[in-house]
Amino acid sequence: MEWIDSHAHLNHEQFAEDWQDALRRAKAVGVIAVINIGYDLPSSERAVRQVGEAPTDGAKLFAAVAVHPHAARGWSDEVAERLRKLAKQKGVVAIGEIGLDFHYHFSPPEAQYRAFTEQLELAWQLRLPVILHIREAYPEALEVVRRFGKPVRGVAHCFTGNWGDAQAWLAMGFSIGITGIVTFGRKAEAVSEVATKVPLERLLLETDAPYLTPHPHRGKRNEPAFLPLIAQKIAQCRSVPLERLAAITMRNTISLFDLPLAAPEGS
Repeated sequence: MEWIDSHAHLNHEQFAEDWQDALRRAKAVGVIAVINIGYDLPSSERAVRQVGEAPTDGAKLFAAVAVHPHAARGWSDEVAERLRKLAKQKGVVAIGEIGLDFHYHFSPPEAQYRAFTEQLELAWQLRLPVILHIREAYPEALEVVRRFGKPVRGVAHCFTGNWGDAQAWLAMGFSIGITGIVTFGRKAEAVSEVATKVPLERLLLETDAPYLTPHPHRGKRNEPAFLPLIAQKIAQCRSVPLERLAAITMRNTISLFDLPLAAPEGS
């Protein structure tokens, strides 16, 4: 079986010494590709640079570039222009992660709203999908996308809302990304419900490495090689064969991000 990790941060400092080996470990367990997600300008620049430095014997690496809501206080016209140039580089397949985070309030809401809206505009202009970070702000983020009004596609990454929240995003045409949280037992009941009910053709798998390490490796650094553990739990929740989940989520990811990879046949 083959998999794609649709969301990881190999540009994070925790991978400074071994991100290339992490790609090799991923390939060894069937993870054939990883999308490396930016969260500010420096990390986005690293993600783009790493595309060209990825080992040929590891999982194929793609990049997404963006300013995360945590870093939105630094958003400016200059940052927007630098991001635009990065988004046109080889291997960039999305604008992300962008959105709203009202849990930590590392950036004031007005800065988050501006950065979010202007990056939606950038994605629309460049015809790229978006990767949304939403925490304790599902209705507010949905309203931003609705008011934006132009057709954008993408994924609600690391989904932690309830099934009603998920239905609202599905109705807007978005996919749903499920992480290792689904393996966290009773703490993951809402995520497990979403992972069970979301239509298979709208489901993406992601590690969010180095965060949210799935059971039984909790307490360790997460990495793309742990993606099959997340898939196994989702397959169990849905009572579907693991092979079918692999094939469909691969196709979903290839289609959404227009990846130059061969989609698996059958279901």
